[in-house]
Amino acid sequence: MGLVQESVEVDVPLSMAYNQWTQFEEFPHFMEGVEEVVQIDDVHNHWRTSIAGVRREFDTEIVDQVPDERIAWRTTGGEISQHGIVTFRKLDEDHTKVNLVMEVQSDGTAEKFADMVGILDRRAKGDIKRFKSYIEHREDESGAWRGRITPA
Repeated sequence: MGLVQESVEVDVPLSMAYNQWTQFEEFPHFMEGVEEVVQIDDVHNHWRTSIAGVRREFDTEIVDQVPDERIAWRTTGGEISQHGIVTFRKLDEDHTKVNLVMEVQSDGTAEKFADMVGILDRRAKGDIKRFKSYIEHREDESGAWRGRITPA
């Protein structure tokens, strides 16, 4: 089981950072190994990934979402079990701290090896740095979803 914790300060307002993170289908632009995310509805997404040469598909559902504060998810199907939360904290009018905490569990040999040698940590660190670059080089977010999802 791999626990990943990464954070980054982005030079954009809180609402812009949050709004961009709600655009799941844009994740392949900054997440290495994420080939495609299809947003099925406001709560469900289907992911296609390739990590260390191993392709996986899985579904996720948003279990808690508060605009400008947090988005929490868990997998609901596929070969990977994961859950996590990304939080957003306003530092000032033009700067936001984005914090990612994710736990991944898989019975697959490739995922166990990736966790053992630190690939998951490095990938998450790279992804969050690429998000920083991605959002800071945009004039505006590509969209926004400002709905509230409450835990069941």
